[in-house]
Amino acid sequence: MSAALLAGQACASGDESAPSKPNCPKGQVWDTKTAKCVLQTSKATSDTDRTDYAYRLAKDGRYDEALALLDTLQNPNTAKALNYRGYATRKLGRTDEGIGYYLQSVALDPNYAQVREYLGEAYVIKGRIDLAQEQLVKIKALCSTTCEEYEDLAEAIAAAPQA
Repeated sequence: MSAALLAGQACASGDESAPSKPNCPKGQVWDTKTAKCVLQTSKATSDTDRTDYAYRLAKDGRYDEALALLDTLQNPNTAKALNYRGYATRKLGRTDEGIGYYLQSVALDPNYAQVREYLGEAYVIKGRIDLAQEQLVKIKALCSTTCEEYEDLAEAIAAAPQA
């Protein structure tokens, strides 16, 4: 189980990584102020906590729960929230919808390497390696070839069927 936790943490990068939080039951969210799970309808829980926990849910494969939690945000139009919404929808097989959220996120924060990685991965799924390569070039300019976002997207492109 520790390996699974470490693998999950390794998938997050930069400001996306956070100390391990307990898995809350469905309909609840981790509140950092109280250090416990609270109902996701609680108005006391910050958008930051909701957004971060939604990403954790998505990384755990709980995509519908992640989307439901993102629906409770007071300000859903942040680069992070839109990126995580894109991630969850893409993982549910709704790649075109995910791309739409990623593009909104990029418009809000063009220097957000993680959204560019996920956008590139979505383009790989769509067979648009040319567009994925464009994202890879932008990621390289943001964080070089040694950052996780660059490495992950380069790997996805290399593994893609070549036309």
